[in-house]
Amino acid sequence: MTALQERFKRITTFIFDVDGVMTDGSVNALESGEQFRTFHIRDGYGIERAIHAGYRVAILSAASQVGVRKRLEFLKIKDIFMGGPTEQKIHAYLGFLNRDKIFEEEVLYMGDDLPDYQVLSRPNLLSTCPADAADEIRAVCDYISPMPGGRGAVRDVIEQVMKAQGKWLSWLTNEEPFKLHNEK
Repeated sequence: MTALQERFKRITTFIFDVDGVMTDGSVNALESGEQFRTFHIRDGYGIERAIHAGYRVAILSAASQVGVRKRLEFLKIKDIFMGGPTEQKIHAYLGFLNRDKIFEEEVLYMGDDLPDYQVLSRPNLLSTCPADAADEIRAVCDYISPMPGGRGAVRDVIEQVMKAQGKWLSWLTNEEPFKLHNEK
């Protein structure tokens, strides 16, 4: 087992940025002024599996769009920190860890651009980024997903962690199987 796989085994908490991580970073501006983003369904499914398996999932984003918040709430994410100044992400991050008494060694953080730098450069957390992250971010990350932001990078890191911990496919055999009405 590699050192990275050993680190994956310690993760209990996932923290994700939104724009450029959960989305591809595109912003579509409507005449109404609304700015919508597109999320990848597999990333959402990965988050659903992680929450169902007992992992904490949190969001840390400077953006604050109602539609984005609704998507995150639909995914059953309870810890959503949105709308603060980009340079304050580190304070929201540390506040969350202190509030919930989470050890940094148990955290996987995924960010893609300079506002994530202060968090990602902390030595004890598992720092990750999508394949298309900014060069400065890629330089400080422990793991660079082969997937781009908004196109499976979130699912990739969740899968890596859950597979290292033997939890990725465990739900297939642990849940009550679906039966047809005529089966006993």
